[in-house]
Amino acid sequence: MPHSETINEALETSVRQILRATLGLGQRPLTAATPLLGSLPELDSMAVINVITALEDHFGITVADDDIHARHFATVGSLVDFIHAITRPDR
Repeated sequence: MPHSETINEALETSVRQILRATLGLGQRPLTAATPLLGSLPELDSMAVINVITALEDHFGITVADDDIHARHFATVGSLVDFIHAITRPDR
């Protein structure tokens, strides 16, 4: 079974790729500490919907409207943590 750190790294890599593609960020550096909502002009309310849709498609998940909060989009890391919580098998 893969080590959880490896799984988290793969998850973070996927989330960064989805953010870059959905927001048209090119190869802009993104780390876990990179601020998102309120810091990236590309991430407006419509873009949040597009990012969520891309994440749902990529990970085969459904994000309920009630589960979406600004705190999940505070940083790349908080978004990764949110997706990790949704995709955990014991959820």
